[in-house]
Amino acid sequence: MKKYLILFFGSIFLNLFSQIEDPVNWSFEIEEISKDIYNLVIKADIEQGWSIYSQFVDPDGPIPTSFTFISDDSFELIDSVIESAPNTKFDPVFQMNLAAFQKKALFTQKVKLLSDTITSISGELEFMACNSTMCLPPDYVTMEFNFKKKNHQQNSTENKVIEEYQNRYKIPSINLEEPLGNCGNKKQEKSLWGVFLLGIVGGFIALLTPCVFPMIPLTVSFFTKGSENKMKAIYNAALYGLFIFLTYTLLSLPFHLMPNINPEVLNQISTNPWLNISFFFIFLVFAISFFGYFEITLPSSWSNTAGSGRDVGGIIGIFFMALTLAIVSFSCTGPILGSLLAGTLSSATADSISFLGFDTALVSMKLTLAMAGFGIALGLPFALFAAFPTWLKSLPKSGGWLNTVKVVLGFLEIALAIKFLSNADLVEQWGLIKRETFFILWTLTFLGLFLYLCGFIRFPHDSPRKTITSSRAAFTMCVFLFVIYLIPGSIGKDWWSYKLLSGFPPPKYYSYLNHEHQINNIFHDYYKGLEHAQKVNKPVLVDFTGWACVNCRKVEDDVWVDKKVKELLNNKYVVVSLYVDEKILLPENEQETIDIMTRNGKVKKKKIRTIGNKWSTLQSLTFANNTQPLHVLITPNQELLGHPIGYSAAKSVNSYINYLECGLDAFNLVKK
Repeated sequence: MKKYLILFFGSIFLNLFSQIEDPVNWSFEIEEISKDIYNLVIKADIEQGWSIYSQFVDPDGPIPTSFTFISDDSFELIDSVIESAPNTKFDPVFQMNLAAFQKKALFTQKVKLLSDTITSISGELEFMACNSTMCLPPDYVTMEFNFKKKNHQQNSTENKVIEEYQNRYKIPSINLEEPLGNCGNKKQEKSLWGVFLLGIVGGFIALLTPCVFPMIPLTVSFFTKGSENKMKAIYNAALYGLFIFLTYTLLSLPFHLMPNINPEVLNQISTNPWLNISFFFIFLVFAISFFGYFEITLPSSWSNTAGSGRDVGGIIGIFFMALTLAIVSFSCTGPILGSLLAGTLSSATADSISFLGFDTALVSMKLTLAMAGFGIALGLPFALFAAFPTWLKSLPKSGGWLNTVKVVLGFLEIALAIKFLSNADLVEQWGLIKRETFFILWTLTFLGLFLYLCGFIRFPHDSPRKTITSSRAAFTMCVFLFVIYLIPGSIGKDWWSYKLLSGFPPPKYYSYLNHEHQINNIFHDYYKGLEHAQKVNKPVLVDFTGWACVNCRKVEDDVWVDKKVKELLNNKYVVVSLYVDEKILLPENEQETIDIMTRNGKVKKKKIRTIGNKWSTLQSLTFANNTQPLHVLITPNQELLGHPIGYSAAKSVNSYINYLECGLDAFNLVKK
């Protein structure tokens, strides 16, 4: 009776949480013993805290693990299935001693082949998985063992097509653990504490992105209207920081419920052209508000909660301010969060983790801690910004200078809105905002700011100004010099250094006047570049990049322009730049849906529709990474010359030169 009650409640649990629990991953292999004698090897990888049971258990206990083979005249079974040694101990669920397997189990069935034409043996296994509190209902898994006999010939052309299909996105010759050279830094597995600290670092980096910065004046504007009471203001600011922290931490919740979600999803969202266009209009609205033509307020219905009065309304308003920060800044924080997601959920780094001396396979917990660290780093400064307006208002003779600050930030909002529109234009290749157009728009924006500071332009809430302070005059001069700095870019002059803005304008070759890329014979198709490298016998630099990737532009504008770097890339390497956010559709005969393996061993479908889909899949499956830029050195035969490097290693000219020269040394050793 107990057994059936357990099955009954287990079935209810499975129906409610079928997306959560799948604790056993089965794999099937073949071992050749002698001519026509093989072992069919069945392996089970079991999650921490779960068990499956031996073939030989008490009938009143759990469902035993059992195997059924679909027999025919092409093979015969030799003896029965042999299992590895189980762990026999008292089971608290069934109240009896049971032989069970934890972590791993191995089952072997010996067979003799009776036919030379046999290609596979099929069957089915049944098992039950339990932990210390409950059991899942019996589950069934189809077994498939594929044979490749020496006398079973296949057409060589067909073999080549199958091999090409299988290796198109996951290149088997790429060994991330053992490259040919010691170039770059090997990606290290991080503990839970390491992932938490990584999240904090990511949060501080996000503070410097152009999407998060505009939220500072919006925060100041919102909390300036708050209570005059300093303690109340500090309380609201702390609540604001807490809500920011909770918003980002709770973003990891879906990954506990859906552990096999695609790590590329955040990058896909952040580079979406329509999302960037939406942000363009949002920042224009912000700018007009800062200019004083209207005030941005949250809907009053959010504040009118029954029985809560003004205090509860304030809490709701603060919550939505935190939510707005998370949503509006997502275009820049998305890639950073995508990096955290890739680092915690990819199969390359999610085998096991250590926390307080305990080994655990709770990979999603790593993401939660990373997001928590990110939320703390981002929320703490904004909590201080929220508290700042009260201190500001308490200063004597504030006058109209605070409105001037808002207007200045309004001009900055316009400049950043242009950047978002440029992102969408780059991804879709509309040709609306090429490099010269971008500089013209920015020049006009900051020229308008200069004229405002000089008093030639006025806005509704500006107070009469009789004198110009020394600080205002100094700032006005800086803006004027910045306008002069921008002008050469408006006429396409490439002799002017724009390191101060590297990454913000479109790339130099996205231009009306200078169409050529700074690297000669650069390829944007991996296979064409590889074919050329084989002809000229040169190593390949594979650059996984993106049109909307700011750090990618920084490497191109600051590092690739160096004389030594250009010489190496033009003369010693074949450069292949692959844009993972390219939205151009593939030809219909190349569009496909492929099977990819999830971290728990299951297979799911992935659609390959655009050129960007193609290259992002190649990057994530072959190099276990989905962040850009990612630079990889390989031989023409697709062997790894060194560990791939990202922006942190590629942004320094000297370290980048060392990386390229190290790759050349490894390649020359291979040739010898």
